[in-house]
Amino acid sequence: MQDEYRTVEHEGVHEIEISRSRFICALAPAATEEEAQAFVARVRKEHPTARHHCWAYVIGADGSVQKASDDGEPGGTAGVPMLQMLVRRETRYVVAVVTRYFGGVKLGAGGLIRAYGGVVGEALDTLGTVTRRRFRLATVGIDHQRAGKLENELRATGRAVREVTYGADVSIEIGLPEADVAAFRAWLADTTAGAARFELGGEAYGDAT
Repeated sequence: MQDEYRTVEHEGVHEIEISRSRFICALAPAATEEEAQAFVARVRKEHPTARHHCWAYVIGADGSVQKASDDGEPGGTAGVPMLQMLVRRETRYVVAVVTRYFGGVKLGAGGLIRAYGGVVGEALDTLGTVTRRRFRLATVGIDHQRAGKLENELRATGRAVREVTYGADVSIEIGLPEADVAAFRAWLADTTAGAARFELGGEAYGDAT
């Protein structure tokens, strides 16, 4: 399992013009293939008169799902260079759609490869990427009297507080790097004089700090 990966935080668009052809790259985060395909369909509707809507996406922290389409461009000149750019930049859970309005001048295979791959690279530069890091989920249980102070100390020491739930006691869900689990247990016991309950959960990805 990957320790971290890069992705785009939000949707964005970047456009270039080459020999009067417009190449409009729309990027978006996508958690699943269904989300990626829905984004492709949405971009098609936004540009109904464009000649091509080439796309590529990478799903999975380890890049296990990689798909691309040339959408009528010569084979291997559009979707593949787009996908290669996403993979080269180590981006995951991301979809790119490049809409082309043909300008009347043929670019040749090499020109198309440079244009489609290049506009994706420029779009990533323009939008910027964020790093998601793998961590362990954990729940800290504490009585109501101590909860506010403990939550403040967790945040003050840079722990990723994800959710706070109030019930018979207070449950605070946090994210911890695997390597910090043992040290955190000791810190928690010391900070709360052994009054806190600590339970390890599964794994997830979150923003790297």
